[in-house]
Amino acid sequence: AAVRFGRDLAALHAAGAPAFGAPPPKGPVEAFIGLAPMRNEPAADWPRWYAEQRVLPYLRRAVDQGTVRAREAAVVERLCERLPELAGPAEPPARLHGDLWSGNVLWAADGQVWLIDPAAHGGHRETDLAMLRLFGCPHLELVLDGYRQEAPLAGGWTERVGVHQLFPLLVHAVLFGRGYAEQALAVARTALAG
Repeated sequence: AAVRFGRDLAALHAAGAPAFGAPPPKGPVEAFIGLAPMRNEPAADWPRWYAEQRVLPYLRRAVDQGTVRAREAAVVERLCERLPELAGPAEPPARLHGDLWSGNVLWAADGQVWLIDPAAHGGHRETDLAMLRLFGCPHLELVLDGYRQEAPLAGGWTERVGVHQLFPLLVHAVLFGRGYAEQALAVARTALAG
């Protein structure tokens, strides 16, 4: 089931999207990731879109509520400035689930895997994979094996996982507090040092 899920996820991503940030057909521009607002504003460039539409808005919210201290925000801002070089090879927009943590992956007794509660939009396919890793997906290595059978990943993708985890970590920092802020800051420092 896990290998098949990986293949199916690769097929979802391969369906593509007209732009990064593009909502699904007839989908909302003003969307949500869990309970947090998420704007689906299309753009052609993933690093800029990710910084401007995902990371920086939640960094500002975290600073405004005091979860991230103003002086700490500089490390995330530097990462956003360097995203073009840290993002890896350019890829076309993929159709993402958008909130692919293990709680949104249901493993049925009949071997089927069901995805629930999407925050679908056009994005970088490594983002869904990084989200699976962030909160621990059962059988993740088998899922990744199936994924790579259908859609090989660019070299160095595992080193970029933290970059893709930064947005959900900042969302969690805003919703759930300082522990996630510290994790987001650590991820940013590691990405910049790598």
